[in-house]
Amino acid sequence: MNAEQIRNIAIIAHVDHGKTTLVDAMLKQSQIFRSNQQVADRVLDSNELEQERGITILSKNTAIQYKETKINIVDTPGHADFGGEVERVMNMVDGVLLLVDAVEGPMPQTKFVLKQALERGHRVIVVVNKIDRPHARPDFVIDTTFDLFVELGATDEQCEFPIIYASGLSGVSGEEPDQLTENLVPLFETIVHEIPSPQVNLNAPTLMQATLLGYDQYKGQIVIGRLAQGTIHRNQTILLISADGKRRQEKITQVFTHRGLTRQETDTAYAGDIIALTGLGKVGIGDTLCDPEHPQQLPPIQVEEPTIQMTVSVNTSPFAGQEGTYVTSVKLRERLFREAERDVALKVEEGNSSDTFLVSGRGELHLSILIENLRREGYEFQVSKPEVIIKEIDGKKHEPVESVEIEVSQEYQGTVVELLGRRKGELKDMELQDNGLIKFRYLVPSRGLIGFRQQLLTATRGHALVNTLFEGYQPFLGIIQTHEFGSLIAWETGTATTYALHSAQERGQLYITPGTEVYEGMVVGEHIRDSDLEVNVCKKKHLTSIRRATAEEALRLDTPRQLSLDEAFEILKDDELLEVTPKSYRLRKKYLRKNERTRMAKQKQHS
Repeated sequence: MNAEQIRNIAIIAHVDHGKTTLVDAMLKQSQIFRSNQQVADRVLDSNELEQERGITILSKNTAIQYKETKINIVDTPGHADFGGEVERVMNMVDGVLLLVDAVEGPMPQTKFVLKQALERGHRVIVVVNKIDRPHARPDFVIDTTFDLFVELGATDEQCEFPIIYASGLSGVSGEEPDQLTENLVPLFETIVHEIPSPQVNLNAPTLMQATLLGYDQYKGQIVIGRLAQGTIHRNQTILLISADGKRRQEKITQVFTHRGLTRQETDTAYAGDIIALTGLGKVGIGDTLCDPEHPQQLPPIQVEEPTIQMTVSVNTSPFAGQEGTYVTSVKLRERLFREAERDVALKVEEGNSSDTFLVSGRGELHLSILIENLRREGYEFQVSKPEVIIKEIDGKKHEPVESVEIEVSQEYQGTVVELLGRRKGELKDMELQDNGLIKFRYLVPSRGLIGFRQQLLTATRGHALVNTLFEGYQPFLGIIQTHEFGSLIAWETGTATTYALHSAQERGQLYITPGTEVYEGMVVGEHIRDSDLEVNVCKKKHLTSIRRATAEEALRLDTPRQLSLDEAFEILKDDELLEVTPKSYRLRKKYLRKNERTRMAKQKQHS
């Protein structure tokens, strides 16, 4: 297949504007699947966490055939924390489909992903998705999208963007909102005619950049990228040039092209196509693959710096090694550095000791997804409270800040103002929308947003919509007091009893139930005051008769707060760690014994 018959596109949008659902419809209508084949919804979101959270985390590529044209499609994440995925796949494509919700219009993340596309000069097709939603307002959406193009410095040619109205869920599209066909043919035709084919030289020496990495237990590492020039074939010897300039020769074992959700092995691949290679040993994102006789290094892939960090270390609690498969520092180090190779927005460094690592990412969600993946893979470890990365600019401390958009009903207006006021938020705009909701726009320090989402949803009974986008750095704004309450701490190791928990719950909200195994220094609840308190949750009632023995069963306990990972991040304090195992999350003090905590507190006062 020559390059004239190829179109390489990325689908970009704000989170939950329907990218993955539209790709589903494109795959089904291109007859990639057999007529009797059962196909899951959001088929590209194959990762278990993606299915649970309803978001795309990892970029994935697929390909469809429309008439004589092969369309390579890259589905990208919409959440700001995974912007590193968006930034690097832009190198593989010649144009983008920008999906915009027919009701909401452009949102914060729309700005980020569109900026990436415009900076690279890509042709943009605007798809007004979910056009069949009640209260759809296509004219407003197009006007605000055009304003966004102008704001981001689009050229006159880029501002003349083609428009398609569609519903990914229903699989319909059209050039006018009230003239939709019963299929996606108008969308396919627009892609073929508006997105340029790759401009490549088939006769030039082989040249390619590793943009995505996969792994197969039989084939080993899989290197995915767009072949920039020349051809590449099975058993070919190529030169690998890493980002730091190191060189080595390798032989390609297999060459694959994409069709639907599968990879098809081929003898030869041609410039302009997105392909996958095996047999190359260890390859990093951004490494160059080229002809050994014509060495040429492509510019490394640049992504924005991380803004938040935490320490990840080997579990040192009394329960260490009881629930995990991988518990040693060797295994943890190997897995973390492997993740950093795959995810260019993630940074892993050696910590202060041999079993501690400093992990930096693009946001709280970015780090929590990593933790959850490690936990599900059988790793056992402990993490510190996430904290922002402070920069020194012109001799002064600067911290990352984010643009925050919140939609909420008017009854919770005061709640939003109060919560963000405590977190040093600066109100930039407030508007009453047609649907009766109020939209707030704030500028908030990133450290003030750690744990904020969960707190806001609790305060508004789940009725708030929150979107954030990294805005840049500004001078440090001082102390932010986000913790109103101290911790209830177990003062001995043992099994929690109903009798003891009944007494302890008078001091605050519990995180554990009767029968839970606890250890000294483990956090078992939230204190009603702003100080920590040691409590005995293992105490048993002295039994003097059968009647009294059964009395314990009649004690009523309040429903404990079951901590999710996000909630644990919200309440985690500077002197605490989160113990993570495949079965449990446990909050604990860094120093488990009371005398150690007292000594460290005195040292902190004197320092």
